[in-house]
Amino acid sequence: MPKIEVNNLNLYYELHGPEKAPVLVLNNGVIMNAATSWIFQTATLSKHYKVLQYDCRGQGQSDHPQESYSMEMHADDLAALLSALDIERAHIAGISYGGEVAQAFVLKYPQRVNSLILIDTVSEVNAELRIITESWIDALSLGDPLAFFNATIPLNFSPTFIRENPQVFEEAKKRYAQLDFPAVIRLIECFQSLNFTDRLSEIKTPTCIVVGELDLLKGPEYADILKEGIPHAEMHLIRGAGHATCWERVEEFNTIILDFLAKQAK
Repeated sequence: MPKIEVNNLNLYYELHGPEKAPVLVLNNGVIMNAATSWIFQTATLSKHYKVLQYDCRGQGQSDHPQESYSMEMHADDLAALLSALDIERAHIAGISYGGEVAQAFVLKYPQRVNSLILIDTVSEVNAELRIITESWIDALSLGDPLAFFNATIPLNFSPTFIRENPQVFEEAKKRYAQLDFPAVIRLIECFQSLNFTDRLSEIKTPTCIVVGELDLLKGPEYADILKEGIPHAEMHLIRGAGHATCWERVEEFNTIILDFLAKQAK
């Protein structure tokens, strides 16, 4: 899959689905990447939409600039990527860090967003979440992939999913070993400065909020803040799922996304 130069860096991206279909952008989480995050969604969603998956700066196969990152940078990068691909407007979805990028994008480029899908994400960082992310930075600073794996996995997946899918986590250890730890630290530090709550009322775009019932990282209390702040947003609680709802409850997750997008088409 190709890379494209925007804003003086190369972004890796994938396009799937019919050329003339409406565009759906998928923004992935901080530890994941475009090639792996949406393995249970791409085939289903691309039957109906032209799906754009990409790595933001500091992630995956995109460039990892050594300066500090900001959510505004991510929003500008996505806007430039869309323009380079001749995409004027799109449905914008994001999970976790990708959901925060999606908020930054809709707040700066509302005219380019057909609808917004926010999944297991936050508009602010409370004291507990800040401590959690500081512990992640501590693990990353050790340069030990297993330490970072052990610090993050229990917060990203429900206990049942962890017990029932040991092979998933053996494969995840390989992915963790390939992470650019300094770049991940920059991404987490960017996240820690997040505060969109006071601006949520500016979002007039049709919005769908999805959250796992057992999400210990960015759970229902954060989804409630989004629901209260964004006018006319709808919210879906996925029972029994942890933070990675797109992996844990694939069929229910995909159905929620497709049903919401179908309503926008009408």
